[in-house]
Formats: sequence, C-alpha cells, structure tokens
Amino acid sequence: MQVICGVSDSLLFSKIISTGSYLPQKILTNDDLSKFVDTSDEWIRTRSGICSRHIAADGEATSDLAVAAATQALQAAGLNASDIDLLIVATTTPDVIFPSTACIVQDKLGANNAAAFDIQAVCSGFVYALSVADKMVASGAHKNALVIGAEIYSRILNWKDRTTCVLFGDGAGAVVLTQSATPGILATKLHADGSRRNILNVPGHVRNGVVYGDPHVHMDGPAVFKMAVKVMADVCNETLAMANMTAADIDWLVPHQANVRIIDATGKRLGVPAEKTIVTVQGQGNTSAASIPLALDTAVRDGRIKSGDVVQTVAVGGGFTWGSALIRW
Repeated sequence: MQVICGVSDSLLFSKIISTGSYLPQKILTNDDLSKFVDTSDEWIRTRSGICSRHIAADGEATSDLAVAAATQALQAAGLNASDIDLLIVATTTPDVIFPSTACIVQDKLGANNAAAFDIQAVCSGFVYALSVADKMVASGAHKNALVIGAEIYSRILNWKDRTTCVLFGDGAGAVVLTQSATPGILATKLHADGSRRNILNVPGHVRNGVVYGDPHVHMDGPAVFKMAVKVMADVCNETLAMANMTAADIDWLVPHQANVRIIDATGKRLGVPAEKTIVTVQGQGNTSAASIPLALDTAVRDGRIKSGDVVQTVAVGGGFTWGSALIRW
C-alpha cells in the first residue's frame, strides 16, 4: 500500500489493538468518607452504586497516571513508545495550564515521534479523543495512535460537599489504535450544548495569579441525571443508525461510569440488557474521561470483550458534551 502526502491509495480504517489502565494505590471507601463528610455507605450506594474510589498520591500528576496506563497498552500491543506517531490525552485536570499534558506524557514515555495534544470535553473526553484519532489514522496521516483518558478529580472537589465529593475518583485508561484494512471504529457521533454549561462545571478561574470564584466541581444532580439519560440513549441510536445496526447487534455496552442509576436507565432506554453492560463504577467512582477506557481494559483483561465483538461506548459530561463510538473489537 502506497501513501503519498499522507493520503493512502486504498481505503483505510482504524482499529483498537490494545488497552491499558492505572488506578492509584490509595482506596477511599464510603465508610472512610463518612468520618469527615455528613454521609454514609448506604446513602452513597443507594444513590450512585459507588462503594469506593481511588485517590492519587500527593506526588502523582495526571501525566503519571496517563503514562502508567499507556505503558500497559503499549505492552499489550507489542509496540514501543517510538512507534506511536499520534498521542491524545483527554483530561479535565491537566498537570499545568500549558504545556499540554499530552506533551508531558510524550516526554515521559519517550514517544518522540508523536504529535501530541489534549482534548477537553470533560467526561465525554475519551469519546471525543477516540473520534479524532480514528479520523486521523483512517486518513493515512498517522499509523499508530495512543488515546488516553486521565484524571485527578480529587484535587478539584470540595471535600465538605457530599453531593459531589462522594462521586468522583482518580485514574487513567488508554487504548492503541492502528491502521487496518477492515473497520474497527464503525461510527462515532459527537454533540455539545454550551447553553447547559452551568449544570455541571468548575466556576472558578485564575487571573493574575489569583483564584476568582470557586475552583471546585459544582453540579445540579437532578438536571444532569435527566439530561444524561436522554442524550446517552439518543446518541447511541444515532451511532447505530450510521452503521446500519440496531441495539440487538451490541455485544457490550460500555457507558461512562458516572452513576449506576444513569447506566441502568440508559441501558433500558436503549434496549440493552444489564448482563451486556460493563459496570466498574462501584470500585472506581466517576473518573470522568478515564472511565470508559478503564472499563474497556477491565472487560478486555477479564475476557468479556473478545475479538469480533461489537462494543458501544457512550458518555456525557460538563460543557454540556456527549458522544458515542461504535467499535468492532
């Protein structure tokens, strides 16, 4: 196959060939939280399905979590960091304002041949990043892409606000995409609605070295729930239609791991039974852009997701953003 000026003379696609993940060592249980927040294990579990979450160590940066997940994915793919020519990090919690966390990860990994940049779409970030990487690889412009979702939400939470601090955790997940003669990413669909930005956001900002406003996560829980359930099922159906498929063709649904009630409601609206849905929120909490790649890696490594399976991912996040990717493994 000849490639001239980044354009192939035959049809190309992208395909996920490996996954990787990393969760920080420290585990914070619901009972641990109840010692300093007005909450209880029962209150958290009945409202979210979450039992525990991982918290990054003081010396860990988002890039460190990303590197650990990426290293696993590269090992599983049988590739070296130098084989990667595109590196995208989806994160809401970058190491610094700039440079991008992706550039820092590139340096730490030694992926010196990779173009590198971040995508900020909050909890939809991984789906957004996967969609972008798919187009760039399928165009012939890049051969091997590393797509990472990495977050340290524990540092933007108000640990006295039980409506938010009990829901989130830290972690990172990664996938490697490569050029393929047959479709791996079957379809992707992305949406956004900035008019709804105030129902889930961090309203504070830094100006002239001073923090103005509240630098913690704020969320209108009922509004987020209502919107999430509707748009997640709708965008799944849009993506299925693009691939001339129906929900009956889905082997595994891998939703954003925000809340077990949102996951259950999405599955019911879509018509996907619970036994075909990958759920990891109970031990990880909401890890934002990391949640889908973390769940993918869990299901790949425990043998549920197998070659040939049709996997649908879907996410919704602050912005408001939402999107879905339909994948043949």
